[in-house]
Amino acid sequence: MELLQLQYFIEVARVEHVTEAARSLHVTQSSLSKTIQRLEEDLGVPLFDRIGRKLRLNEFGSSFLRRVERALFELEQGKQEIRNLSSPEHGTLELAVTAASTLPNILREFRKKRPHIQFHVQMLTTQEMVTLLHRGEVDFCLSSPPIQGDDIECQIVFNDPILVAVPKGHRLADRSSISLIELRDECFVGVKRGYGTRDLVDAVCKSVGFVPRYVYEGDEPARLSTLVEAEIGIAFMPSTARNSREHVTYLQVEDHELVREIALIWHKSRYISRAALEFREVVLDYFGAISKQTI
Repeated sequence: MELLQLQYFIEVARVEHVTEAARSLHVTQSSLSKTIQRLEEDLGVPLFDRIGRKLRLNEFGSSFLRRVERALFELEQGKQEIRNLSSPEHGTLELAVTAASTLPNILREFRKKRPHIQFHVQMLTTQEMVTLLHRGEVDFCLSSPPIQGDDIECQIVFNDPILVAVPKGHRLADRSSISLIELRDECFVGVKRGYGTRDLVDAVCKSVGFVPRYVYEGDEPARLSTLVEAEIGIAFMPSTARNSREHVTYLQVEDHELVREIALIWHKSRYISRAALEFREVVLDYFGAISKQTI
Protein backbone atom coordinates (compact mmCIF):
# COMPACT_ATOMS: atom_id res chain seq x y z
CA MET A 1 0.00 0.00 0.00
CA GLU A 2 1.50 3.31 -1.13
CA LEU A 3 1.05 6.82 0.24
CA LEU A 4 0.02 8.04 -3.22
CA GLN A 5 -2.79 5.48 -3.30
CA LEU A 6 -4.13 6.83 0.00
CA GLN A 7 -3.94 10.45 -1.15
CA TYR A 8 -5.80 9.57 -4.35
CA PHE A 9 -8.38 7.61 -2.38
CA ILE A 10 -9.14 10.57 -0.10
CA GLU A 11 -9.69 12.89 -3.05
CA VAL A 12 -11.97 10.43 -4.86
CA ALA A 13 -13.88 9.86 -1.61
CA ARG A 14 -14.28 13.61 -1.22
CA VAL A 15 -15.80 14.34 -4.64
CA GLU A 16 -17.13 10.84 -5.49
CA HIS A 17 -16.44 11.42 -9.18
CA VAL A 18 -13.50 10.13 -11.24
CA THR A 19 -13.34 13.05 -13.68
CA GLU A 20 -13.46 15.73 -10.98
CA ALA A 21 -10.93 13.93 -8.79
CA ALA A 22 -8.52 13.44 -11.70
CA ARG A 23 -8.79 17.13 -12.58
CA SER A 24 -8.11 18.14 -8.98
CA LEU A 25 -5.11 15.80 -8.71
CA HIS A 26 -3.76 16.74 -12.18
CA VAL A 27 -3.63 13.10 -13.34
CA THR A 28 -5.41 11.20 -16.09
CA GLN A 29 -8.66 9.43 -15.34
CA SER A 30 -7.23 6.07 -16.37
CA SER A 31 -4.23 6.49 -14.05
CA LEU A 32 -6.49 7.43 -11.17
CA SER A 33 -8.86 4.53 -11.80
CA LYS A 34 -5.97 2.04 -11.91
CA THR A 35 -4.52 3.41 -8.66
CA ILE A 36 -7.84 3.03 -6.85
CA GLN A 37 -8.28 -0.45 -8.34
CA ARG A 38 -4.86 -1.54 -7.05
CA LEU A 39 -5.74 -0.23 -3.60
CA GLU A 40 -8.96 -2.23 -3.59
CA GLU A 41 -7.04 -5.31 -4.72
CA ASP A 42 -4.57 -4.83 -1.86
CA LEU A 43 -7.45 -4.59 0.62
CA GLY A 44 -9.46 -7.40 -0.94
CA VAL A 45 -12.74 -5.42 -0.98
CA PRO A 46 -14.34 -2.71 -3.12
CA LEU A 47 -14.33 0.74 -1.51
CA PHE A 48 -16.89 2.34 -3.82
CA ASP A 49 -20.18 1.46 -5.47
CA ARG A 50 -19.81 2.43 -9.13
CA ILE A 51 -22.48 4.07 -11.28
CA GLY A 52 -20.76 5.09 -14.52
CA ARG A 53 -18.08 7.61 -13.63
CA LYS A 54 -19.93 8.46 -10.43
CA LEU A 55 -18.65 6.72 -7.31
CA ARG A 56 -20.21 6.37 -3.89
CA LEU A 57 -18.35 5.27 -0.79
CA ASN A 58 -19.68 1.97 0.48
CA GLU A 59 -19.47 0.60 4.01
CA PHE A 60 -15.88 -0.59 3.50
CA GLY A 61 -14.84 2.74 2.01
CA SER A 62 -16.40 4.84 4.77
CA SER A 63 -14.69 2.79 7.46
CA PHE A 64 -11.32 2.88 5.67
CA LEU A 65 -11.58 6.63 4.99
CA ARG A 66 -11.66 7.48 8.71
CA ARG A 67 -8.45 5.53 9.28
CA VAL A 68 -6.68 6.98 6.25
CA GLU A 69 -7.56 10.56 7.20
CA ARG A 70 -6.19 9.96 10.68
CA ALA A 71 -2.97 8.42 9.33
CA LEU A 72 -2.31 11.23 6.84
CA PHE A 73 -3.22 13.79 9.49
CA GLU A 74 -0.47 12.40 11.76
CA LEU A 75 2.04 12.39 8.92
CA GLU A 76 1.29 16.03 8.17
CA GLN A 77 1.71 16.93 11.85
CA GLY A 78 5.08 15.21 11.82
CA LYS A 79 6.17 17.33 8.85
CA GLN A 80 4.96 20.48 10.62
CA GLU A 81 6.91 19.59 13.77
CA ILE A 82 10.13 18.91 11.85
CA ARG A 83 9.83 22.21 9.98
CA ASN A 84 9.35 24.09 13.22
CA LEU A 85 12.27 22.37 14.98
CA SER A 86 14.61 22.95 12.06
CA SER A 87 13.64 26.59 11.47
CA PRO A 88 11.65 27.99 14.43
CA GLU A 89 12.01 31.65 13.35
CA HIS A 90 10.56 31.05 9.90
CA GLY A 91 7.58 29.27 8.47
CA THR A 92 3.97 29.95 7.56
CA LEU A 93 1.00 30.35 9.86
CA GLU A 94 -2.12 28.80 8.31
CA LEU A 95 -5.27 30.70 9.28
CA ALA A 96 -8.94 30.50 8.34
CA VAL A 97 -11.53 33.13 9.21
CA THR A 98 -15.22 33.83 9.03
CA ALA A 99 -14.75 36.85 11.32
CA ALA A 100 -12.21 38.90 9.36
CA SER A 101 -12.83 42.44 10.61
CA THR A 102 -10.33 42.21 13.48
CA LEU A 103 -7.65 40.26 11.62
CA PRO A 104 -5.55 43.16 10.23
CA ASN A 105 -4.95 44.56 13.73
CA ILE A 106 -4.16 41.11 15.13
CA LEU A 107 -1.69 40.32 12.35
CA ARG A 108 -0.04 43.72 12.77
CA GLU A 109 0.57 43.00 16.47
CA PHE A 110 1.84 39.50 15.77
CA ARG A 111 4.23 40.68 13.06
CA LYS A 112 5.91 42.95 15.61
CA LYS A 113 6.80 39.83 17.60
CA ARG A 114 7.52 37.45 14.72
CA PRO A 115 8.54 39.49 11.66
CA HIS A 116 9.84 36.48 9.72
CA ILE A 117 6.71 34.33 10.03
CA GLN A 118 4.53 34.39 6.91
CA PHE A 119 0.72 34.15 6.83
CA HIS A 120 -1.72 32.30 4.64
CA VAL A 121 -5.29 33.40 5.40
CA GLN A 122 -8.48 31.98 3.88
CA MET A 123 -11.94 33.54 4.18
CA LEU A 124 -14.33 30.60 4.47
CA THR A 125 -17.86 29.59 5.27
CA THR A 126 -18.38 27.72 8.52
CA GLN A 127 -18.66 24.34 6.78
CA GLU A 128 -15.50 24.92 4.73
CA MET A 129 -13.69 25.79 7.95
CA VAL A 130 -14.84 22.55 9.60
CA THR A 131 -13.47 20.57 6.66
CA LEU A 132 -10.02 22.16 6.91
CA LEU A 133 -9.98 21.69 10.69
CA HIS A 134 -10.65 17.97 10.35
CA ARG A 135 -7.94 17.68 7.70
CA GLY A 136 -5.47 19.44 9.99
CA GLU A 137 -4.70 22.04 7.33
CA VAL A 138 -5.00 25.17 9.50
CA ASP A 139 -3.28 26.26 12.71
CA PHE A 140 -6.14 28.42 13.95
CA CYS A 141 -9.59 29.58 12.90
CA LEU A 142 -11.19 32.84 13.92
CA SER A 143 -14.85 32.02 13.59
CA SER A 144 -18.32 33.31 14.22
CA PRO A 145 -20.26 31.26 15.14
CA PRO A 146 -18.14 29.01 17.38
CA ILE A 147 -17.58 25.47 16.11
CA GLN A 148 -17.99 22.48 18.39
CA GLY A 149 -16.60 18.96 17.94
CA ASP A 150 -14.97 16.08 19.79
CA ASP A 151 -11.58 16.84 18.21
CA ILE A 152 -11.93 20.64 18.23
CA GLU A 153 -10.89 23.16 20.86
CA CYS A 154 -13.10 26.25 20.89
CA GLN A 155 -12.43 29.36 23.01
CA ILE A 156 -14.87 32.29 22.95
CA VAL A 157 -12.76 35.45 22.78
CA PHE A 158 -15.30 38.25 22.22
CA ASN A 159 -19.02 39.04 22.14
CA ASP A 160 -19.41 41.37 19.19
CA PRO A 161 -22.63 43.45 18.90
CA ILE A 162 -24.13 43.62 15.41
CA LEU A 163 -25.12 47.12 14.29
CA VAL A 164 -27.19 48.50 11.43
CA ALA A 165 -25.10 50.53 8.97
CA VAL A 166 -26.90 53.21 6.92
CA PRO A 167 -25.51 55.92 4.59
CA LYS A 168 -25.32 59.47 5.95
CA GLY A 169 -28.24 60.66 3.84
CA HIS A 170 -30.57 57.82 4.81
CA ARG A 171 -33.91 58.53 6.51
CA LEU A 172 -32.62 56.70 9.62
CA ALA A 173 -29.22 58.40 9.75
CA ASP A 174 -30.21 60.72 12.58
CA ARG A 175 -31.23 57.82 14.80
CA SER A 176 -28.97 56.14 17.37
CA SER A 177 -30.99 52.93 17.55
CA ILE A 178 -33.65 51.04 15.59
CA SER A 179 -36.04 48.15 16.12
CA LEU A 180 -35.69 45.27 13.68
CA ILE A 181 -39.30 45.41 12.47
CA GLU A 182 -38.73 48.99 11.25
CA LEU A 183 -36.25 47.56 8.71
CA ARG A 184 -38.67 45.16 7.04
CA ASP A 185 -39.03 47.27 3.85
CA GLU A 186 -35.33 48.15 3.46
CA CYS A 187 -32.89 46.80 0.87
CA PHE A 188 -29.81 45.10 2.31
CA VAL A 189 -26.28 44.31 1.24
CA GLY A 190 -24.63 41.35 2.94
CA VAL A 191 -22.49 38.25 2.70
CA LYS A 192 -23.81 34.95 1.36
CA ARG A 193 -25.63 32.32 3.36
CA GLY A 194 -23.24 30.04 5.21
CA TYR A 195 -21.35 32.86 6.93
CA GLY A 196 -22.16 32.97 10.62
CA THR A 197 -23.19 36.63 10.89
CA ARG A 198 -25.55 36.37 7.90
CA ASP A 199 -27.20 33.21 9.23
CA LEU A 200 -27.60 34.73 12.69
CA VAL A 201 -29.15 37.96 11.37
CA ASP A 202 -31.56 36.11 9.05
CA ALA A 203 -32.75 33.89 11.90
CA VAL A 204 -33.37 36.80 14.28
CA CYS A 205 -35.18 38.84 11.61
CA LYS A 206 -37.37 35.85 10.76
CA SER A 207 -38.28 35.54 14.44
CA VAL A 208 -39.76 39.07 14.40
CA GLY A 209 -41.71 38.50 11.20
CA PHE A 210 -39.69 39.40 8.10
CA VAL A 211 -36.95 38.13 5.81
CA PRO A 212 -34.30 40.73 4.80
CA ARG A 213 -34.37 41.54 1.07
CA TYR A 214 -30.78 41.42 -0.20
CA VAL A 215 -29.82 43.33 -3.34
CA TYR A 216 -26.19 42.24 -2.99
CA GLU A 217 -24.73 39.02 -1.57
CA GLY A 218 -20.96 38.53 -1.62
CA ASP A 219 -18.09 36.81 0.17
CA GLU A 220 -16.10 39.91 1.10
CA PRO A 221 -17.46 41.46 4.33
CA ALA A 222 -15.00 44.37 4.07
CA ARG A 223 -16.78 45.57 0.91
CA LEU A 224 -20.16 46.06 2.63
CA SER A 225 -19.40 49.46 4.15
CA THR A 226 -18.40 50.76 0.70
CA LEU A 227 -21.72 49.55 -0.74
CA VAL A 228 -23.62 51.17 2.13
CA GLU A 229 -21.74 54.42 1.58
CA ALA A 230 -22.72 54.26 -2.11
CA GLU A 231 -26.38 53.93 -1.03
CA ILE A 232 -26.81 50.48 -2.62
CA GLY A 233 -28.44 49.20 0.56
CA ILE A 234 -28.09 49.12 4.32
CA ALA A 235 -26.22 46.37 6.17
CA PHE A 236 -25.96 44.46 9.39
CA MET A 237 -22.33 44.86 10.45
CA PRO A 238 -20.36 43.75 13.54
CA SER A 239 -19.13 46.54 15.80
CA THR A 240 -15.56 45.42 15.13
CA ALA A 241 -16.03 46.27 11.43
CA ARG A 242 -17.10 49.85 12.15
CA ASN A 243 -14.96 52.53 10.49
CA SER A 244 -15.42 56.12 11.65
CA ARG A 245 -13.78 57.51 8.50
CA GLU A 246 -16.62 56.39 6.26
CA HIS A 247 -19.79 58.36 5.52
CA VAL A 248 -21.84 55.74 7.33
CA THR A 249 -23.97 55.90 10.47
CA TYR A 250 -24.20 52.90 12.80
CA LEU A 251 -27.39 52.22 14.76
CA GLN A 252 -27.82 49.89 17.70
CA VAL A 253 -30.55 47.25 17.52
CA GLU A 254 -33.36 47.62 20.05
CA ASP A 255 -35.29 44.89 21.86
CA HIS A 256 -33.32 41.93 20.50
CA GLU A 257 -29.85 40.83 21.52
CA LEU A 258 -28.07 40.72 18.19
CA VAL A 259 -24.55 39.67 19.17
CA ARG A 260 -22.14 37.32 17.45
CA GLU A 261 -19.67 35.24 19.43
CA ILE A 262 -16.13 35.25 18.02
CA ALA A 263 -14.15 32.13 18.82
CA LEU A 264 -10.55 30.99 18.38
CA ILE A 265 -10.61 27.39 17.20
CA TRP A 266 -7.99 24.69 16.62
CA HIS A 267 -7.72 20.93 16.20
CA LYS A 268 -6.87 19.16 19.44
CA SER A 269 -4.32 16.89 17.78
CA ARG A 270 -2.67 19.37 15.42
CA TYR A 271 0.93 20.18 16.26
CA ILE A 272 1.13 23.77 17.52
CA SER A 273 4.41 25.53 16.81
CA ARG A 274 5.92 28.15 19.07
CA ALA A 275 4.92 30.83 16.58
CA ALA A 276 1.33 29.54 16.60
CA LEU A 277 1.27 29.62 20.41
CA GLU A 278 2.45 33.23 20.33
CA PHE A 279 -0.26 34.03 17.79
CA ARG A 280 -2.86 32.64 20.18
CA GLU A 281 -1.55 34.90 22.94
CA VAL A 282 -1.75 37.93 20.66
CA VAL A 283 -5.39 37.08 19.83
CA LEU A 284 -6.33 36.72 23.49
CA ASP A 285 -4.55 39.95 24.46
CA TYR A 286 -6.18 41.86 21.59
CA PHE A 287 -9.74 40.82 22.42
CA GLY A 288 -9.06 41.26 26.14
CA ALA A 289 -8.10 44.88 25.45
CA ILE A 290 -11.12 45.73 23.30
CA SER A 291 -13.45 43.99 25.79
CA LYS A 292 -12.21 46.42 28.48
CA GLN A 293 -12.86 49.36 26.14
CA THR A 294 -16.50 48.34 25.67
CA ILE A 295 -17.24 47.85 29.37
